[in-house]
Amino acid sequence: MNKKIGFIGCGKMASAIIGGVTASGFVSKENITAAEISQEKADEKNNELGIKVVTDNNELVKLSDIIFLSTTPNYIECVLEGIKESVTPNKLIVSIAAGVTTKFIETILPSNSRVVRVMPNTPALVLEGMSGVAGGKNASREDTDFVVEFLSKIGKAIEVEENQIDIVTAISGSGPAFYYKVINEIARAGEKLGLEYQKSLILSIQTAIGSAKMLLNSDKTAEDLIAGVATKGGCTRVGVDYLDEIGSADMFFNLIEKTAQKANQLGK
Repeated sequence: MNKKIGFIGCGKMASAIIGGVTASGFVSKENITAAEISQEKADEKNNELGIKVVTDNNELVKLSDIIFLSTTPNYIECVLEGIKESVTPNKLIVSIAAGVTTKFIETILPSNSRVVRVMPNTPALVLEGMSGVAGGKNASREDTDFVVEFLSKIGKAIEVEENQIDIVTAISGSGPAFYYKVINEIARAGEKLGLEYQKSLILSIQTAIGSAKMLLNSDKTAEDLIAGVATKGGCTRVGVDYLDEIGSADMFFNLIEKTAQKANQLGK
């Protein structure tokens, strides 16, 4: 792909996308530019990622066909005000700022600006990312399809309605941290029962990977797969019944709901 890609802000999420998409071979490092707030940061990211890093956002916009807004939500307005004179109709703006709507971006940029909103996640760095994509009012079918294709090179991507992006944020954007915690807590439980932590951890990690792949590749529902393991009178059935008793369904619902609510607040 010969399109020039720019990232305003090169933090953990942008670095994960850049690392993943270059590792996939879809975009060469020569076609990617990032912008950072200081020369020190720019040099650091240049050494880390092997891409051109500038300190002028308008320079980046002029160099790029597709511009990712990858700063934290509280800086988005300032960034948009700073680049709005450089944004032309041939530029595609892709925002990964949690909670920031396409409407908000469109009100600051020129009225015909093409904006696509994305919620990616950090497993993009190992080509196992999960992204939700929603187009703004001026984004074409080609624009959203391109962004889905781009992000599919670093994992999977789905198109959703924009009013569902905060749910995507809670499930997949924040989700890695929740899965890390579950994996680690299961490993720690094994350690407390007498198994070395590292052995318990690899058991927990590989079981999570295998279970996820089975569910992903199976035509059975999660409930079907649970029933297949949790046979009546067996040890797994005891564990599943315990999860039901302590209200795990409500716990996970509350987890996702609270995280989605916070995502919604970030853009306000």
